[in-house]
Amino acid sequence: MDKKTYQKIISSQKNEITEYLIYLKLAKKTKGNNRKVLQKIAKDELKHYKFWKTISKKEVSQDMLKVYWYVLISRIFGLSFGLKLMEAGESLAQGVYKKLSKNVSGVAKVIKDEQTHEKYVLDMIKEERVEYAGSIVLGLNDALVELTGTLAGLTFAIQNSNIIAITGFIMGIAASLSMAASDYLSSKEESLSSKNPLKSAFYTGSAYIITVLILVLPYLFLKNIYVSLATMLITAIFIVLGYTYYISVAKGLKFWHRFIEMAAITVSVSAISFAIGWLIRTLFGVDV
Repeated sequence: MDKKTYQKIISSQKNEITEYLIYLKLAKKTKGNNRKVLQKIAKDELKHYKFWKTISKKEVSQDMLKVYWYVLISRIFGLSFGLKLMEAGESLAQGVYKKLSKNVSGVAKVIKDEQTHEKYVLDMIKEERVEYAGSIVLGLNDALVELTGTLAGLTFAIQNSNIIAITGFIMGIAASLSMAASDYLSSKEESLSSKNPLKSAFYTGSAYIITVLILVLPYLFLKNIYVSLATMLITAIFIVLGYTYYISVAKGLKFWHRFIEMAAITVSVSAISFAIGWLIRTLFGVDV
């Protein structure tokens, strides 16, 4: 066996024992079916480690920095996000495995197990924050589109940052309560839905209120209304970027199409609302 191949085997062995510990730690902090799923994957990863060990004839320690990182990410952002983010990195390892399979017998079985983890086992993990992603998206989308448009329109029509902030906040809170109530009634009507109407309304309303607070902040701390507008729009784009990335990873969806579509809608509505604000100010001579 040449040195390069041996180093790849050692790297693969370290990767497997590291992921074994990650799944094991997460399983201890999880209950129900999710725990069984994680324990099953951990068992497979340990089996893979032992397979590589029979070839390398060497003990390898875990990458503890990677262990702590993915355990922390999974605890903060949820199992689905953390594990699928890790599995995305593992797809690179599968490329190495395929090269090794030409020279090392038994690697094909390891590849098959890893593909099973990615395609089937992780999909079995049920998580509330992902199941209610639709409600979060509803609140987030509405808040971004409505409030960026409202604040953009008020920026030119009123030109007073404090009044814009107060008006936007009041409208945002009222709209969030309305959205939560609508989502509650809508969820109750969906007889086939497994979602709890109260939880669905809570996620929708919470996502809306949090987005409102973030978007209004520039008008409270910045004196120049146009700088506030620009900051608000940039913040909105970053919210779209962050949440789209989260959902894309957690649900295994394509990122760029969803991000560009949502960002384009947000910016377009803001531009139209800004133009309407300018028109109203010009026609009615509003001066606040």
